[in-house]
Amino acid sequence: MPRRRKAEAMTEVSASTEANTSPPTVEELAQSMLTLHGAHGEDTAHEANAPGRPNGHWSKAPAFEHDPERAARLHAATEGDRQRYLTSGLQEVDCRFCHGSVMVKKLGVNHTAVQWNTAATDKCAFFAQMREEGTNTARIRGCPRLSDSIAHAIAEGCLDPICSAPPPGDG
Repeated sequence: MPRRRKAEAMTEVSASTEANTSPPTVEELAQSMLTLHGAHGEDTAHEANAPGRPNGHWSKAPAFEHDPERAARLHAATEGDRQRYLTSGLQEVDCRFCHGSVMVKKLGVNHTAVQWNTAATDKCAFFAQMREEGTNTARIRGCPRLSDSIAHAIAEGCLDPICSAPPPGDG
C-alpha cells in the first residue's frame, strides 16, 4: 500500500477516534493495523521461497551451500563449541551405592551441576524406588546417595571442590 494511502487511512481513523471520545473497538483497531501494516502474506520478507532461503528453510547464519569446505569448517567449529559448552569442567563420578556414573561440576559450596545419563538413571536404586512408589523422578531434587558419593569424591581429591576449569566463553 502506498505511503500516501496509509497516511490518509490513519488520518481517517484518528479523526473518527477524536470525534468519538470512547476508546476504539477491536474491529477499528484491527482495521487500522491492516491499513498500516497490510494483510498477512503481503510482506515478501516472510515468503518461504524468498532469495537466500533454499527449500523454504530459514536459518540465522549462512549455510555456505556453494562453498562446501567452508560449510564443513563451520560445522566442525559449531560441534566443537557445543561439546565445550556442554562438557566444560565436568568430571565423572561413580555412585558408591549403585555404581551409576554421572558427570559432575561443583560451581560453589551449595551448587553442584549433575549431568545424568540414561544408564545412570536406570541403575540408580533411589530413583528406582521412587518410580516404584509412583513418584515422578523429574521432580526429585537428587539422589542422596549420589550426594554422599560426590562429597566423598571431593574428600578424596577426585573432584574439584569448586570447578577450576575456565568458563567455555568464546576463546
